[in-house]
Amino acid sequence: MQVDYLIVGLGLAGLAFTKKLEEENKSFIVFEDDSQNSSKVAGGMYNPVILKRFTPVWEAEDQLKIALPFYNELEIKFQKKYDYKVDIYRIFKSIEEQNNWFIAADKPSLSNYMSSKIIHKKFKGVLSNAGFGKLTNTGRIDTKELLKDYRTYLNNQNKLKGESFIYSNLEIANNEVVYKEIKASKIVFCEGFGLQKNPFFNYLPMQEAKGELIIIHAPELTIDFLIKAAVFVMPLGNNYYKVGATFNWKDKTKNPTEEGKQELITKLDSFITVPYQIVEHIAGIRPTIKDRRPLVGKHPKYKNLAILNGLGTRGVMIAPITAKALYNYLEYDIKLSTEIDISRFH
Repeated sequence: MQVDYLIVGLGLAGLAFTKKLEEENKSFIVFEDDSQNSSKVAGGMYNPVILKRFTPVWEAEDQLKIALPFYNELEIKFQKKYDYKVDIYRIFKSIEEQNNWFIAADKPSLSNYMSSKIIHKKFKGVLSNAGFGKLTNTGRIDTKELLKDYRTYLNNQNKLKGESFIYSNLEIANNEVVYKEIKASKIVFCEGFGLQKNPFFNYLPMQEAKGELIIIHAPELTIDFLIKAAVFVMPLGNNYYKVGATFNWKDKTKNPTEEGKQELITKLDSFITVPYQIVEHIAGIRPTIKDRRPLVGKHPKYKNLAILNGLGTRGVMIAPITAKALYNYLEYDIKLSTEIDISRFH
């Protein structure tokens, strides 16, 4: 079999790059073994404001210009809804935080998202003595449903192999790679934290940050916006909410823990006062990079090996723009931004 590309991994990075290949009429085969699940357990929010400091997210405006049409195209393709518009209400801890919010809301890069009015309305079951700051033009992508549908789509076209990729079976020549019975011009690794087992790219400084989430059912909590406080509370419909997330730099397992659940409960109970039931508890490993920029580019020695990884907590925003950048680099030699090019670590 001869194809243009092999793709290893089908999280958000693999999906975004594969979609770009389809648009360009390139042939490909994707390998996915379900060993990584950071995309499936992600919050999936797109929000251009860092709510801890009220500062702009890196290149958020450029990311959203590509990301929002990207998800709209997938909704049309599959006749499903993935993009849910959700406002964000940030609970203020003090008058000082209110003042910092007003200062940030005046900035041109943030004024389209940050309301200049403090929300003092009381919502049943939500403690907010200093009020809320409101973010608009934000939302969430249902990454779990999208990835499931995209996988089914590729599987029906015989473009998906549900098996582990064996690195030692990869043969590399000047103008092609060969893997078992498949020849390809290039291979792109989109493996999440599985990168650490990749002998070609494991020199890159990736850290693993375990994250845990819970899904709760709270019939008396009737909010249609995301609350951001000690943790986020994201509405899923029918009084179900996603609550997260923890950061654990020591535990490398993908299993939910009692410690993680108790941390989420403690933080949630600090501002939610209505009863709720935990209906699901999930965990995943986030691939994080020390400079908080994605890993994009070619192997320093093997130019037909490439990587798209390390999208971080804002993967839904970053995946489409970095996939486009990597494609243009591989096909047309259009240089990558130095901020994302892995050559910064050579």
